[in-house]
Amino acid sequence: MMNISTNISRILNFLLIVMILLLAGCQTSAPGSTSTSSLATDNPKSLEPMSMTFMPGYRPQANLPFVAAYVAQKKGFFKDQNLEVTITHSPGRGEHLQLVTAGKVQVTTQDAAVMLQRRADPGLPLVSIALIGQKGQQAFAGLVKSGMKSPRDWEGKTVGYKGTPPPELNALIQAAGADPKKINFVNVGFDPRMLTEGKVDVYPVFKSNEPFLIKNWGYDLILWEPEDYGVPSLGLTYTTSEDTLSKQPELLTRFLTGCLKGIEYARNHIDEAVTITLEFTGPETDREHMRFMLESELRDSESDLTRKNGVGWQSLEQWQALAGMLQRQNALATIDSSRAFSNQILEMAQKRISTR
Repeated sequence: MMNISTNISRILNFLLIVMILLLAGCQTSAPGSTSTSSLATDNPKSLEPMSMTFMPGYRPQANLPFVAAYVAQKKGFFKDQNLEVTITHSPGRGEHLQLVTAGKVQVTTQDAAVMLQRRADPGLPLVSIALIGQKGQQAFAGLVKSGMKSPRDWEGKTVGYKGTPPPELNALIQAAGADPKKINFVNVGFDPRMLTEGKVDVYPVFKSNEPFLIKNWGYDLILWEPEDYGVPSLGLTYTTSEDTLSKQPELLTRFLTGCLKGIEYARNHIDEAVTITLEFTGPETDREHMRFMLESELRDSESDLTRKNGVGWQSLEQWQALAGMLQRQNALATIDSSRAFSNQILEMAQKRISTR
């Protein structure tokens, strides 16, 4: 006859197995999702503290992805996520991408086109986790008094570029139907006085930067933006590495949650956001210049896509269109655009914000 204790033991073991199976079923991830216990909660304060380094890709200034982090730091949005963020700036020579790849920096900022180019050569495993600039950063400026209306009017004129002609320049000329053989191209460096002093007729600008200076000097400008002529162009991204994305999704979610809150706060409190930015740039920085930069980039952070899905959203169509333009201009090797971006972290950050 079987021992009663043995029966009880078997019953308990059976119940334990059932409980394990039920728990496993509850924790099964949806197809294509990342299964991590750290992503299962919307209350980061209940988790262990985390720390990371964010390195904006240039010196301190009012680029929107920079300001978002500045504001998140000062207003406690990172602290709300139980996240300590060290903000240190890149000197602007590309070191930030190497540091992200090596895992010494977890997030940086990078122009979308350059990020694609660096993925292709030298093959850096970079990934955009949020596309903050829905339009490209660059445009081409002329003086209103020149009488030029479109890039077709550049024929017979002198057009400047910085360092090397950007792919957008030739694509814009082609899209407008101008003949590049009738245009004189010159390297102008980074001095917008080349335009005001008549040394060039068209000058390449960062839309949120040089136009402020030139207008303050008393000149009226006309800007030609690639997008206005159907040329695909994207702006700044929050960029991480494939390894960090795979292994530290909770860290990235906390960071992006804070930054999204920082963007929204900056949009509604521009003066305060500029004041916070000046704490990072130094008091010698022109306040109105920083305000101009921030307002310009807030405008370019919006698109039909973001109005539907939220700030930072990105689509395969956007990235494929950009890659296609670069490839047609011989500025990019063949690349799988689908691996250059992920909305995974953005979706988790949006969920965390909406549930609080």
